[in-house]
Amino acid sequence: MTTQELMNIAVSAAKLDEMPADCGIIVEGKNIKKVLMGVDMDTAELLLAQQLGFDCVVSHHPRNTNVEMVNVLNDHILKLEALGVPRNRSQKLLAERKEELSYNLHVANSRRTESAAKLMNMPFMCIHTPTDLIGEAIVQNFLDEKFKGKPETKLQDIVEALEEIGEYKNSARKPVIRVGAKESYAGKIYVLMSGLTGPGPKITKEYFEAGVGTLVLMHIPEKDAKEVKEQAIGNIVVAGHMSSDSLGLNKIARIWADHGVETTMMSGII
Repeated sequence: MTTQELMNIAVSAAKLDEMPADCGIIVEGKNIKKVLMGVDMDTAELLLAQQLGFDCVVSHHPRNTNVEMVNVLNDHILKLEALGVPRNRSQKLLAERKEELSYNLHVANSRRTESAAKLMNMPFMCIHTPTDLIGEAIVQNFLDEKFKGKPETKLQDIVEALEEIGEYKNSARKPVIRVGAKESYAGKIYVLMSGLTGPGPKITKEYFEAGVGTLVLMHIPEKDAKEVKEQAIGNIVVAGHMSSDSLGLNKIARIWADHGVETTMMSGII
């Protein structure tokens, strides 16, 4: 198996037509049979992989230098359009968030881990959006089935349901309610775990105004949660970051196993 074949499988599993900008094959490789995968993989993990005899290292969080990465946020435009929000409206609201991320990425030491992988000649790749989309679909389908025809569903019901999923049940960070209360009615439940990172409170508000009652997210900064509370529109349940990332990574690893590739998990994967 080559790094390109591994990537193709991940992209296909997420039902995408092409590799998103927050993914990348940083060092190509072939004859890959043993993969070391983690949520965050840097120089230390590359050295560990070399020492333990792995053929390839896979990081979930981006380690590539594609400046177009911020455009993955545009996924929110299509998600919101499906909920009835015009493209032009969400595009303008996303502009501020994209600029903020652009500033953050511009000052990052982007090639630190890349340079180590190249010096070691260790096949190295990152798979971000495909795994997020897979996890998003798993949780959305599970909650849709769980609460179908149950308008009385409350936020505590969602928290308890999430803990039926192994990755959440076994996590050190359990699902929590960040906006709303245990007895708050959930309304329409919408799982939002893809799109590069959190869209910020202005876009979050658009989801609520489009009819969503409760957003299920991987994570949200305290300042954003506070602003959403002040909006007094919807609820937010945070499922958990590492556990949510693990959903998609575990599924991809199972598919790779069907193709003869053994994957060892570390660095946050549950």
